[in-house]
Amino acid sequence: MRFEADTEIAADVEQVWAVLVDVPRWPEWTASVSRAERGEPGPLAVGATARLTQPKLRPAVWRVTDLTEGREFTWASQTPGVRTRGEHRLLPLPGGRTRVELAIAQFGPLAGVIGWLYGDLLRRYLRLEADGLKRRSERG
Repeated sequence: MRFEADTEIAADVEQVWAVLVDVPRWPEWTASVSRAERGEPGPLAVGATARLTQPKLRPAVWRVTDLTEGREFTWASQTPGVRTRGEHRLLPLPGGRTRVELAIAQFGPLAGVIGWLYGDLLRRYLRLEADGLKRRSERG
């Protein structure tokens, strides 16, 4: 199962990246996250963790699996029967704008069931995240 959302932001990649990787502040700009705590201090890097609490979902610990500074990061969370990957990609556009591409992909024996049960919610949360990131980044 895979769900996606994207948007264009009237802010440069550096500004959007700074907002995106400040994970503990996500609840300030997206209603899809009610609490976000980093597992360790310092900048977001491969191996770093964050615990996200989201409405209607169980709290989950996410571990960064890939990161290209200033451009993209991927993290993963595991529950019995399902591995979930969250993708966050920033693409610079002309005129100091940024295209944001977000995705959630699920794998494992229960991925289809979870996608069927929670697909609408996951799509809505991705949209909330994209729209919130746009508002916060454009605010400057």
